[in-house]
Amino acid sequence: MTPGLSIRDLKLTIGAAKILDGISFDVPAGRITGLAGESGSGKTMTGMAMCGLQPANARVSGSIEYGGKELVGMPARSMNALRGREIAAVFQDPTASLHPMLNIGVQLTDHLRHHEGLGKAAARERAITVLDKLRVPEPESALKKYPHQFSGGQLQRIAIAGAIICNPKILIADEPTTALDVIVQAGILQLLRELCDESGLAILLVSHDLGVMSALADRIVIMRRGHIIEAGDRFDVITAPREEYTQQLIASLPNATGHGAARGGDL
Repeated sequence: MTPGLSIRDLKLTIGAAKILDGISFDVPAGRITGLAGESGSGKTMTGMAMCGLQPANARVSGSIEYGGKELVGMPARSMNALRGREIAAVFQDPTASLHPMLNIGVQLTDHLRHHEGLGKAAARERAITVLDKLRVPEPESALKKYPHQFSGGQLQRIAIAGAIICNPKILIADEPTTALDVIVQAGILQLLRELCDESGLAILLVSHDLGVMSALADRIVIMRRGHIIEAGDRFDVITAPREEYTQQLIASLPNATGHGAARGGDL
């Protein structure tokens, strides 16, 4: 089975501030693990640490293990080789990962040629195939366009294409649908579900929105102030939360009822 990722006693500090204070959880292959919590809980920094993108002045200890490799303390050159090829990320703002002055074809094929050594023609064919898989309209024409020529939902699909084009084993999705309207959001969430089920991706879905979690995640991890306060299968966390903080998060959902939220998994 495709290897997943295991975090044990992960701590991250910036100056005197403890951002992560000894968190432990797994991101198994072929499953979507939801990491939820309010702003400042440490969830985004967890995802950044997993792909070696924490701030330069951050101090990290503990263990992040992937495929028998220890990522904490891994030399930058080795981490750079893993990132993009085996561990990839997509963020809330797709323009953050897309260069405004380069067309989509250049950005996707350069990624492939750098990580996999493909020739120009082979890289272009792979890019067309991936864009088509992600239902980007007219993928051949899309390669010639620039980021500003796409809608927000199309840009997010293109950003996901860039993240998965080298067939990574781990995908970190940090608030990937927050800036999108509800209908487009549902399409992106369904796309992530399909990628997980079809290719055995281990997906970490980072979000403040438990409504998104109830629609997509197999397992939910709740963070608060750098700690994990609750974790379990989606149905159990949504319908029978143990912690008061989790109960408050669920109560803040529109029309929140535990069983109603869990039914979102049919999206």
